[in-house]
Order: sequence, then structure tokens, then C-alpha cells
Amino acid sequence: MSDAEKRVGVVLVSHSAAVAESVAQLATGLAGGSTAPVTAAGGTPDGGLGTSPELVAEAAHAVDQGAGVAVLVDLGSAVLTVKALLAEGDELPPGSRLVDAPLVEGAVAAVVAASAGADVDAVARAAEEAYDYRKV
Repeated sequence: MSDAEKRVGVVLVSHSAAVAESVAQLATGLAGGSTAPVTAAGGTPDGGLGTSPELVAEAAHAVDQGAGVAVLVDLGSAVLTVKALLAEGDELPPGSRLVDAPLVEGAVAAVVAASAGADVDAVARAAEEAYDYRKV
């Protein structure tokens, strides 16, 4: 795969595997059949609620194409889990970053941007701009 064909990967982290999978499916579908690698890292390895550093790291490596990985999260301990993995330095692929964005709207924006070939900074900005989307 040439550098021009590499896409930013997107990891969606939730305390619930069902939520993470559903958001991944929604974002991919709304992106019109995403060409960016997207995966969910939800819940714990035993199927419970929570976040798992192992599942997050595994997901990040699964979507890594060498163009960076945007990681979006839902709540508190998911944020802490990703921050801890980033602080360790070698748990996540190079170019991985925690994106400060709402999970659902941010995921859609991130996947659309990544599918269009945006770099990891532009993917993060697109997701972060979802905070500005007003519903009323």
C-alpha cells in the first residue's frame, strides 16, 4: 500500500461493546461505505461494562495503516485508559491520539474525513468540530 492509499484509522471506545459497535456501524454507514479502517473497543474482555486497555490497544493496532490512529471515547475511565496507553509510549501505534469529541457525531465526522484521505490532524479537527453542531 502506498502512502497515498494509507488512511487514518479510527477506534471508538465505549464502556459498552454494543454501543461501540453500533457507533462504528453508524459512522461507517453514514460515511457512504468508509474506506478508512474503523473498529470498536467496547466493554471488558468478559463482555461486561468498562474499558479494557488490552482491547483498546488491540483495536488501535488493527486499524493502523501508518497514517495515525484517531481514538474517540465516551466517558471518564475510557479517557483515562487511553491517556495511560499514550503515556506508556509503546502500547499504541505511532501517531495515535486521543480526540476530544462527542462520540457519535465525532465518529461520523472522523470516519468521513479519514475516508477522504485526511491526515490525523485533520481527522481530529473534523471530529472536534462536532461540538459546534447545534441541534436547536
